[in-house]
Amino acid sequence: MSAKVWLVGAGPGDPELLTLKAVKALRQAEIVLIDDLVNPAVLEHSHAARIIPVGKRGGCRSTPQAFIHRLMLRYARQGKCVVRLKGGDPCIFGRGSEEAEWLAARGIEVEIVNGITAGLAGATSCGIPLTLRGTARGVTLLTAHTQDDSALNWAALAQSGTTLVIYMGVAKLADIRAGLLAGGMPGEMPVAMIESASLPQQRECRSRLASILDDAAAFALKSPAILVIGEVVQQRATLDLAQLAHG
Repeated sequence: MSAKVWLVGAGPGDPELLTLKAVKALRQAEIVLIDDLVNPAVLEHSHAARIIPVGKRGGCRSTPQAFIHRLMLRYARQGKCVVRLKGGDPCIFGRGSEEAEWLAARGIEVEIVNGITAGLAGATSCGIPLTLRGTARGVTLLTAHTQDDSALNWAALAQSGTTLVIYMGVAKLADIRAGLLAGGMPGEMPVAMIESASLPQQRECRSRLASILDDAAAFALKSPAILVIGEVVQQRATLDLAQLAHG
């Protein structure tokens, strides 16, 4: 595993959701570049590595992406086993493909290790099935923030018939509501706003599309949070997942 960069998804926050392959990479890592949203508890699997924080969060001071690229390249060329540890999955709003392409163009071997994304884990922990026969034929993952700040095709999303899982949407709630309503989605469409998915401090607010602004304000919703929008939100799992996990 030397002279190589591993782009590893640490999952949504719960350390028990880390994959075995991620644990293997961390155990052999010499350098770990860790994002802000990664639970520090996962570092217990990294016994001898140098840990370097390279946080990137909206509205906060962030590590420049170009600097992260140079760090990965420098340590890989030194023959180090480098793990770039990201929250969730590296290729779901995590720049994993960009980093892999940049490193590969400079002759560095790269391997991507998938992680459970917050949209999946958050919905499941709240008893929401993202797809359901006869109700939701698919799921669409999207971010409320685009690189060029261009508008999303809200009409197509509103009419897609899929469950919408929106990342980084807290600051864009008004735009999301307006876009979906204008696109034809009914104001009574169920919405779940899930904060700190999979962590002990996870909170959930159930609402309707038309009233998400008032409900989010009353709930004091804050990032990191995901929005799940669709008829599946009104479904409640009959299985007690917590009891199963501890049974």
